[in-house]
Amino acid sequence: MKLKRSLNPPLSNVQKELLTLFEADIPDNHLLELKKMMAHFLLEKARDKADEVWDAKEYSDESLAKLLIRK
Repeated sequence: MKLKRSLNPPLSNVQKELLTLFEADIPDNHLLELKKMMAHFLLEKARDKADEVWDAKEYSDESLAKLLIRK
């Protein structure tokens, strides 16, 4: 028996929330502001993760300089 794969996977929690938000017709300037807020949020999460890796690997400015020089 072959299982049928869904061509449209279920929406993620983020997609569902955004669809709910976008049911309202907001002005373009508000949409731009929202995009900037989301980009800032994701940038902060990426920076936090990079800081975690930096600390876990005990990197320093000197070790980074050595890595850059080798390449």
